[in-house]
Amino acid sequence: MISRLPVTIVRACLRDGRGGSPTAVLDETALSDAERRRVPVLAGTSHAVFVTRRGPAVSLRFFTAEGELPACGHGTVAALAFLAERAGGTEYRGALRAAGREFAGRAIREDALFQASFTSAPVELRDPTAAECGLVLPALGVTPDRSAPGVRVASVGRARLLVPVATRSALMALAPDSGRLGAVCDRLGFLGCYVYSVPARSGRIAARMFAPSIGVPEDIANANSTACLAADLAGRGATAITAITVDMGDSLGAPATITASARGGSGVRLGGAAEIVGVDVVRLP
Repeated sequence: MISRLPVTIVRACLRDGRGGSPTAVLDETALSDAERRRVPVLAGTSHAVFVTRRGPAVSLRFFTAEGELPACGHGTVAALAFLAERAGGTEYRGALRAAGREFAGRAIREDALFQASFTSAPVELRDPTAAECGLVLPALGVTPDRSAPGVRVASVGRARLLVPVATRSALMALAPDSGRLGAVCDRLGFLGCYVYSVPARSGRIAARMFAPSIGVPEDIANANSTACLAADLAGRGATAITAITVDMGDSLGAPATITASARGGSGVRLGGAAEIVGVDVVRLP
């Protein structure tokens, strides 16, 4: 028996109406986890979001080809656009649930786009060990001449390494060994590595997210890692930056932008523009 599933494709975290991360969004249905992992592959996206609209909060589950994620920032932006389109009107507000927590989400319709925002889970930060840096940085291709101080381990559910580099050109020149990086991240329990250029005082930053361990060699847009970076930068005393705008996806030909504003201990406010591309049908044998 073949299951025919209608899947809404949403481009999340657009930059000036272009690019963004194509994300599959669909209503919850009776599928095994193995079948859920096939949905983003068949839809041609890196992630799929399953939406359950029952009770006061809308529940979200996120999958890549490798398995379920506890949270996904750009997937949440895509889900908010999906929910706003279904609700009609110019503004959608609702309670969302993922990874055992409930949080508020909002999407405002602006012509063909939706401006979505939500608050991340609280961010946990720590300094990496010398062994962690010694394993990860060579796999990334971050050499001493490209590096900058301030490497951190950060988590909003799963740990990842935040790695600053000196310039945007150094960031764009990176060509990680994906197999080696995936093995190192698996060994250390990291979701992946978020590499970013040293921020300007304006808060404009470029970043790239490498996550081969979850089947995503490079992510077009990664909002949760951006939340981690915003929390880290906001805690730096006299040099603190509390609001950032992060450009991603340029190396993949899919420009994306995410905004993040630190909110003390209550998480980080994340935002991104989204566009609903259309509805596809995927067939699961």
